[in-house]
Amino acid sequence: MAEFNTIRTATGTRTAQIDAGLRAHMNKVYGTMSVGMLITALAAWAIAGLAVTTDPSAAAAQMGNGKMLTSLGATLYLSPLRWVVMLAPLAFIFLGWGALLRRAPAAGVQLGFFAFAALIGISLSSIFLVFTSFSIAQTFIVTAISFAGLSLWGYTTKKDISGWGSFLIMGVIGLLVAMVINIFLQSPAMMFAISAIGVLIFAGLTAFYTQEIKNTYVAHAAQGDQDWLDKAAYDGALNLYISFLNMFQFLLMFMGQQE
Repeated sequence: MAEFNTIRTATGTRTAQIDAGLRAHMNKVYGTMSVGMLITALAAWAIAGLAVTTDPSAAAAQMGNGKMLTSLGATLYLSPLRWVVMLAPLAFIFLGWGALLRRAPAAGVQLGFFAFAALIGISLSSIFLVFTSFSIAQTFIVTAISFAGLSLWGYTTKKDISGWGSFLIMGVIGLLVAMVINIFLQSPAMMFAISAIGVLIFAGLTAFYTQEIKNTYVAHAAQGDQDWLDKAAYDGALNLYISFLNMFQFLLMFMGQQE
């Protein structure tokens, strides 16, 4: 009996340690993601401010909604460089992030994530020229509330939703193809459908990634590789950041009021 109690006590202690470590791990994930969102918001706001002018003599170009652009704005939004700005984040995700996780130390991965967040801010800066500041803030709050609820459900649910991953990633690929096609079609109805489906897909991914982050930590916590766990936290933060950002952009299509 004494031996059984000793084993039970040791097991309970180990479980408590894993629970405490998991809470710290999730705090790092959400904290890193939050800093990334702040960097994105500040970069987008700053670039948008530098890209427009109210002085006609300083304007290099004018948008269809009457916004006058500085030379920086004309370069970012009207020149061929806009395609580089738009596609650079995708190139980073598909070509750079995996290599960074494999080769760089945890501090380098964290720096890479923050650099990516700044790059996203530059590519997103144009929303301040198209939508009102109030509708952007309103959509952000709605997205934040939705994200928190979905992530909490993914963390607490006893249901195994790991099978959602392949289906949802296929949905993302289909969504990208549809968006490319609609660049040429310019169909409002198709854009509405893309936005609605996009919200649902990234809502599902929010819950899926949260559960995956939790399960990954529990499965590897006993190995004690802190550098690997730190990298896993930054990778999880990136996945949740991308889900939040896409939910925000698709919701903005519904809720955003144009200038």
